Amino acid sequence: MNLFRNVLFWIVLALVGALVAQLLVLDPGYVLVRYGGNDYTTNVPKAIALLVVALAVLWLLWKLATLPFVAMRRHRRKQSRARLIDGVDAVHRGEWTRAEKLLEQAAQEPDALAVGRIGAARAAMARGDETAARAHLTAIGTANPASRAIAEAEFALAQGRASEALSILDAPSATPLPPRGLVLRGEALASLGRSGEAYGTLGALRQQQALSNERLGALEAQWAAASLREAADANVLADRWEALPKPLRNDPAAVAAYAERAAAMRWDEAASKSIEQALDAQWDESLAALYGRLPVNRFEQRRATAERWLPAHPASPALLLTLARLSRAQGQWPQAEQYLHRALAQGGNSEAWEELGDGFAASGEEKLARHCYANALRAARGEATQPLPGRDMRQTIFDQAVVEERDAHGVPRLRE
Repeated sequence: MNLFRNVLFWIVLALVGALVAQLLVLDPGYVLVRYGGNDYTTNVPKAIALLVVALAVLWLLWKLATLPFVAMRRHRRKQSRARLIDGVDAVHRGEWTRAEKLLEQAAQEPDALAVGRIGAARAAMARGDETAARAHLTAIGTANPASRAIAEAEFALAQGRASEALSILDAPSATPLPPRGLVLRGEALASLGRSGEAYGTLGALRQQQALSNERLGALEAQWAAASLREAADANVLADRWEALPKPLRNDPAAVAAYAERAAAMRWDEAASKSIEQALDAQWDESLAALYGRLPVNRFEQRRATAERWLPAHPASPALLLTLARLSRAQGQWPQAEQYLHRALAQGGNSEAWEELGDGFAASGEEKLARHCYANALRAARGEATQPLPGRDMRQTIFDQAVVEERDAHGVPRLRE
């Protein structure tokens, strides 16, 4: 289409030129110029030619007069580009002082003002000079408000001033925010305990391709879990949970956040059901352990569900610990003790030792309880634990731990 318009323009221009030339041939006209008491006469074609020559001479004289200034300007721009390149390379190499000096010099050119000053500010901040960094950013002025806002917000977030970073990014002069600004704004909102609003920015981040899919997925899970923990009331919690995509409602962090918040609001059934559905969809040790720690009742129902999972996950220390907690909550300490020994045999951590100590303490066996608490501390530190006094730990493991057998299909089962 552009080619057609250009061809049409030149055709029309040629026709107009031919028409003017024909008119001038038929009647060349008469031009009289009177200047300083003298008369100069000629025809129109010659007058036009003389005018064109005069303009060309004036243009040439102007070019010759401005040539030194143009050369100087080009030289300055070339130097600025060289300093900018060297300064960026110095930042990459960690030569902060040299980088700051080069980038500050490069910023003397208007085209490199924002890039140079921001780079110099980062170099100054890297060497611990916050005053110089702020001075560099202030020198940008209003030339590039969005880039300046991003740099200032980065520094504020790095120093834990999320509220200041958010106010900088929400300033009218900084809008519309580029992709990096949107990411920083979401991080600032999350840092201020407004993860629900941060979660709402994910759509814009995806549309702008501000982050990789992996990073966006991680932020989505992180902000979703945080927004559930921050829910102020039951209605907000329910709305946020229902608004989550189905994969996130099986994410361990999000499920744990919802279950704990629902339990705190006395939504016992909702709290336990969310974990049950997630574990039925995909097994996770942290959720299995949380299932037994939930501050809710429904002990009989939860224990029945946990026993239903046991054949499929007989070597799960978290599930065995959960069964022990639920058994002890129902007053069945001997059964709880068996589950705890089995959990320890399967690599149970300090929680299992602590639960065993609590059980011994409740049953009046103070010496065994103290020994278990000491083992809990050792396990938490990564140290080797000590067998219970008066018992052969190997015999205990043999008698009470999981004994795995495999059927014809290779599925493990338990023998107690």
